[in-house]
Amino acid sequence: MSEQHHPSLVRPPTVADVDRIAALRDPVIRNLQITQCYFELSIALRQAIGPGANWCTFATWASKQAGQTIRKEDLARTLEAKLTYGPAAAPLPPGGEAAHPQAQPAEIWQALDPTAPFTRASEAVARGNLKVFAEIAREFARFLAGYLHGDVHDAQALEDFCAALRLGDPPEGQHYLRRAFSHYALARHETNASRRAQWMLLANIEIGFHEQTRLQPEIVAAMEAPVIDPRQVRDRLTALLPVGDRLHRLRRFWERLRGRPSPTDQAVEWLVVAMREEARFLISDQLMAIELPQETRLRLGRDLRAAYPPSLQQITEPELRDLLTRLDPTPDSPLASGAADWGNLADRLHFIVELFRCYQEWTPLFAAPFTPEQAAFLKAGRLPRGRL
Repeated sequence: MSEQHHPSLVRPPTVADVDRIAALRDPVIRNLQITQCYFELSIALRQAIGPGANWCTFATWASKQAGQTIRKEDLARTLEAKLTYGPAAAPLPPGGEAAHPQAQPAEIWQALDPTAPFTRASEAVARGNLKVFAEIAREFARFLAGYLHGDVHDAQALEDFCAALRLGDPPEGQHYLRRAFSHYALARHETNASRRAQWMLLANIEIGFHEQTRLQPEIVAAMEAPVIDPRQVRDRLTALLPVGDRLHRLRRFWERLRGRPSPTDQAVEWLVVAMREEARFLISDQLMAIELPQETRLRLGRDLRAAYPPSLQQITEPELRDLLTRLDPTPDSPLASGAADWGNLADRLHFIVELFRCYQEWTPLFAAPFTPEQAAFLKAGRLPRGRL
């Protein structure tokens, strides 16, 4: 669906709109409104600056992808099915029957607390989604109102806008945001198509660098969410035993003193390893992917296969070339762009730099993330129906 038919684009989002969305308590509704707001900012910026994806264009789809993790998308049930173990099925793990003759599969599954890794990942991603939006989307809304409202370059308006941004490097300083918005201003008034595209790419990467540096704690927390403490699981399983079963407790204590794992310990280890591996796979599958329009799903751990657009094949702007030299270990090629470790800032930035460069002029990125009906539900603060 094109933005021309989207009813929410009469007025671009304001600082007040961003602040209102950031204050929402429900992380699911908040994420959906964040995604819609990024889309509206993206369209407003394209109308003011000109063609080519801006940072908000990419943020629309990154936020939409984050919503899957925030909503948890039935991950616990998927985990249960993958383990073929749970209330409805499955044999106990090796040693499970001997360790817990009275425990039922449903009780053991409950003691494992299978939703915990996904809840931790959801909370970490929701924190990051809010942190970036509350800061960067607010600055874009301020930029639209304070500088992009007129057609003529207003050097004083741009200086006043940048003066409100903090000096210094991220995570606390906003030096790269100051540079980025100045480069968007240059792109707006550049008549040479190649130079204009390079200013846009430079601004996008500078904001991406600031954003990803700020997000580092939340991304690491989401990646580490599947870590499970076997001691906690063992204690929960032991609590399933009848109060009078002293013999089992004494036997377990004696085996530990002798340095031998009890049947309970062995069963718990089996369960924890199986659950941790599957939970890590499911969470990574969401964190290490991004779905773009036209059913384009990119695996962040794999090299990008798209080509650079003609305007970005040759980098001539010194500032952009210098930044690419710092962030891109494979200059002028998306080869080896896949991030081996999404929790590693350098790996992540390499992929993002290539993503921005390859897809900056891909017009499907400006598609609306939700249907008009879904957008109307979101404006009313309600959860839309259908696939999100």
